[in-house]
Amino acid sequence: MKRSELSEFEFEEEGFKIKIKRGSGGQPIITTGPLPANSFPSIAGPTQATTPAAQSTVSQASGADETGFTYVKSPMVGTFYRSPSPENPVFVDVGAKVEEKTVVCIIEAMKIMNEIQAETKGAVVEILVENGQPVEYGQRLFKIKLG
Repeated sequence: MKRSELSEFEFEEEGFKIKIKRGSGGQPIITTGPLPANSFPSIAGPTQATTPAAQSTVSQASGADETGFTYVKSPMVGTFYRSPSPENPVFVDVGAKVEEKTVVCIIEAMKIMNEIQAETKGAVVEILVENGQPVEYGQRLFKIKLG
């Protein structure tokens, strides 16, 4: 942590969470433990370290607020992109049909491009984030009509 000048690192994966902070005097403080079921969405791609600001945004486990609709939420802090590059078409647009494995966007975090999947079957009703906009953990990205 000293070599990388990190003061805090957090890693989450399938029911396990580890958080490392440098305490006073530069000594690491490590906390680990199991996570409650369904407390974190699955991530398509590498898991990223998160910042304290990301930890303050908590998503609902189900993600459904309205009957018949759900939301694709950001699994990390980063920059939202609708296409793989400026020259390429967007992954999905309003009205597009999606399946569980359909890639809907990319979130860039720490120079790594993470493909985000819909994780549900339905149709895109609304895109809630502008291309190139920073997003937080748990932030709603797409509104999906189930079906």
